[in-house]
Amino acid sequence: MLDHSQRTRDNPGDKTTLATIAARAGVSIATVSKVVNGREDVSAETRAVVEALLVRHDYRPPAGRRAGAATTTVEFLIDGDFSSYATAVVDGVVEAAGEQGAAVVVGVLRDQRGGRFPVPPRSWARGLAAAGRTGVIVVTGELTGAHVDALTAVKIPLVVIDPLNLPRSEVASVGSTNFTGGMSATNHLIGQGHRRIAYVGGPPGASCNQARLHGYRAAMEYAGLAPAENHVLNEDFQYDSGRRLGAELLARPDRPTAVVGGCDSIALGVMEAARVLGLRIPEDLSVTGFDDTELAPMAAPPLTTVRQPLREMGRVALRTVLRMAGGEQLDSHHVELATELVVRGSTARV
Repeated sequence: MLDHSQRTRDNPGDKTTLATIAARAGVSIATVSKVVNGREDVSAETRAVVEALLVRHDYRPPAGRRAGAATTTVEFLIDGDFSSYATAVVDGVVEAAGEQGAAVVVGVLRDQRGGRFPVPPRSWARGLAAAGRTGVIVVTGELTGAHVDALTAVKIPLVVIDPLNLPRSEVASVGSTNFTGGMSATNHLIGQGHRRIAYVGGPPGASCNQARLHGYRAAMEYAGLAPAENHVLNEDFQYDSGRRLGAELLARPDRPTAVVGGCDSIALGVMEAARVLGLRIPEDLSVTGFDDTELAPMAAPPLTTVRQPLREMGRVALRTVLRMAGGEQLDSHHVELATELVVRGSTARV
């Protein structure tokens, strides 16, 4: 039940925002946005309270905003290239935004070559505030503490999806059970009789890669297996890295019979390296990936992989950033969704 006593007059000189109305009504910013934009999926009681507050506070949409346009806008930033992974995540973000009456602006945090951040953090954050952004979502990004401070200064909440590194423990993040995923992929290969199992992963310092690698090591240790030192290689979450490291790994006299890939792109690169060397998959080499992007079932043979709920991760991130923008306290700053092993044709018994 809404508290009608919250509808009090503010100082006439105060700037009224959607957050102001949402706080007075005891509802989310997304709900206020729906009322402003004439959406029908709001109860009659809630609509009446919000509309009364809009009149009482003489709310005016920011200049330049078109009538009927969404008034809650979230900035979604991709760090690097627009991969199949990022595409799946943004699908979830956009879908959830539509349900919440919000808009999403998609941009690139840095270029595909990993170039420097284009503008100083304070200028970047002030630009987002001036553009009326309600929140910021970054996927697999490497923001610094300066970026977090800059967003905090302009009161724009931040959520990071599958972060490579978190600059602060209090930064909200959405990820998956990376450790469990790495363990389940390795256990699957061990169950297929493999003993020489390698790991080819992403950036050594990336928290998600470390968790997957630790899961791999835990499964090996539990089975009484010790991976050769040169059977653990890390570089980038890229196809070219998988192809290059895979070629190096498979050319060795003690080459593995199976490879746990840190992501689908790496796994596909390893499979290509095996093909070039004349090795058959899965007869001569079994390979697993991580993510279950749209590329996995299209591989030849289809890729066994650990499925991350990428779309749901995007949905949770969008809902979380809107809750934060509405002043809600989070039960946990870090959310991990369950992973699942999907067995296809790229793995077989030794």
